[in-house]
Amino acid sequence: MDAALSWRDDVVGLIPALRAFAWSLSHNGADADDLVQDTLIKAWSNKDKFEPGTNLRAWLFTILRNTYYTAVVRRRREVRDETGEYAAALKTPATQDWSVALQALRDGLQKLPAEHREALILVGAAGLSYEEAAEICGCAVGTIKSRVNRARARLLKIMHAEDVTDLMALETMAVAANA
Repeated sequence: MDAALSWRDDVVGLIPALRAFAWSLSHNGADADDLVQDTLIKAWSNKDKFEPGTNLRAWLFTILRNTYYTAVVRRRREVRDETGEYAAALKTPATQDWSVALQALRDGLQKLPAEHREALILVGAAGLSYEEAAEICGCAVGTIKSRVNRARARLLKIMHAEDVTDLMALETMAVAANA
């Protein structure tokens, strides 16, 4: 018991020297006080690792020095952002809604007849003209226009979309997702 009290008294007696050393490292009174406090917490938590008869002052100063340099390294990786501007610049929009909509579009496309799906993908998603799509499919331009119109109307019903502009936005999204 006397050894524990003696150890505590010795540590308390070194606080002014620890604070002076901490201030010489940080050049800031508040930071020096925090550093000394962290040092005392670490020393108290690890007092069983201190070997009696060795230099307590050197042990405490080593803890303080290592604590300081660990904090310096940590601060180099941190970005000061009190106003939140930097964090706001790092925001990315949520993608879940688009993922759900894209999956719904894929599911809806699978429910269309093959010729309607093909025409819609060529014109709506791939961005080909009706003439180019007609040439690829080997049919008349009017047939492609009809297939695209029927495909869009059926897809609107399948997906419960509000109007054709919603569907066209999904078609554009499908192009971006497949690119």
